[in-house]
Amino acid sequence: MARIYVETIIAAPMERIWAATQDHRQHPRWDARFGRIDPVQGSEPAAFTYATAVLPGVEIAGYGVHSGERQRDGGEAVSSLRFGSADRRSPIREGAGYWRYVPVAGGVRFLTGYAYRTRWGRAGRLVDLAFGPVFGWATAWSFDRLRLWLEHGVTPERARRNAVVECLLRAALVAAAPAAGRPLLVLVAAGLAIGFPPYRKTPAARRCRRRPGKDGPR
Repeated sequence: MARIYVETIIAAPMERIWAATQDHRQHPRWDARFGRIDPVQGSEPAAFTYATAVLPGVEIAGYGVHSGERQRDGGEAVSSLRFGSADRRSPIREGAGYWRYVPVAGGVRFLTGYAYRTRWGRAGRLVDLAFGPVFGWATAWSFDRLRLWLEHGVTPERARRNAVVECLLRAALVAAAPAAGRPLLVLVAAGLAIGFPPYRKTPAARRCRRRPGKDGPR
């Protein structure tokens, strides 16, 4: 099974973080992995369907089931679920994971761990060599997008615009460098475009921890 882990620290009350992550209307706003989430009315345990746009006009659908939510000693909260997709175009067949909310000094340590099985046999495992890192990156990018929203009031929509503008600026820097006719300048421009820290109000996956550890990220 493929496994992904992401965590961040959000300087916001537990109640706000819980609401933004558990409300099916708010969740797709900040989480790039989902285009929409629709609860299945009257289901027990709570179930939902989701859809993600992979190309303009092309969506991949899936389902999920909340298998448990509970409060723990010390104010910690946990939400776990199972998910999957019957869509043959989806590289993910099924999986399970959790969200943990751990109170820490100055905020909440918000983290996720999940594992999934691929489809398409050996071909699916090969595809996951590229898909897995992208999926993990999208999770981390989304977590930082959530943090910016709850800490600094940067709405998910504004954060997405910031990211698009910054990507265009970095691409323009690389595209303009060859006009100088100096190969070294092209290398410097590429290095700056890739390595220069993101704007503080632009989501960045690099701000999140990608492996379990005792200390918080950032």
